[in-house]
Amino acid sequence: MTLSPTLTFNDGNTIPQLGYGVWQVEDDVAEKVVFQAFEAGFRHIDTAKIYGNESGVGRAIAGSGLKPEEIFITTKLWNADQGYESTLQAFEESMERLGLETLDMYLIHWLQPKQDKYVDTWKALIELQKRGRVKSIGVSNFTVEGLQRLIDETGVVPAINQIELHPYFSQSELRAFGASKGILTQAWSPLGQGGELLEDAVVAGIAAKHNATPAQLVIAWHLAIGNVVIPKSVTESRIHENYASLDLTLDASDIEAINGLDRSAAGAGRIGPDPAVSDFA
Repeated sequence: MTLSPTLTFNDGNTIPQLGYGVWQVEDDVAEKVVFQAFEAGFRHIDTAKIYGNESGVGRAIAGSGLKPEEIFITTKLWNADQGYESTLQAFEESMERLGLETLDMYLIHWLQPKQDKYVDTWKALIELQKRGRVKSIGVSNFTVEGLQRLIDETGVVPAINQIELHPYFSQSELRAFGASKGILTQAWSPLGQGGELLEDAVVAGIAAKHNATPAQLVIAWHLAIGNVVIPKSVTESRIHENYASLDLTLDASDIEAINGLDRSAAGAGRIGPDPAVSDFA
């Protein structure tokens, strides 16, 4: 079985570059599909409090027979829990649901600029890392300005920024800023949404050239440009197909062609909320 390559954080820890996401997966289903993901070869699982499936992920971990050092688990703090003390409490509740004593990575889920609690929240994550409860800390859905403020006010650089990222919305400027600070970029919604990207003629053509599925091609593109990527599927065959993306090698012309699909310059491509203005509990 091909093992996922790992990338190194700015804190010296490592993360499997290919992971498995469980957004919009019900708790009882999460147990089954995470176990299937482990069987397929995935060792990196990404969940969050708001997904409502940390307990299911925890049951899959407990039943997998895998040692803690063999897996990498991420969860995220929800917006309503931002703030120093509330973050510490929410973390303990997530850990109880996951059945873990130590977490590989904890993220602030959204910037929430109007709420303006993310700096105090970040200080709580720093404290959890100092206590040895979390190995690596990072953020999700943060802008350049939000990242810079965390760095300026605490001196601690996030290990990762998990953001919406796919060929139609490649976030090149945000990725470049992260790279300049030693922050890895992780892609959510890596295959786009609604099937449009996977039916794109460019994607389909290159996939056919490699005798691969369009999804495998897009995942391979993420890996090639240095993203951590967490595709989600609840279909066992597709879970295995997604993992097999590791065996696909793209050439420079493939990558250039997929890069050319970006719609950001036209003010389009984004699927989810804009972190710079989104404010929801």
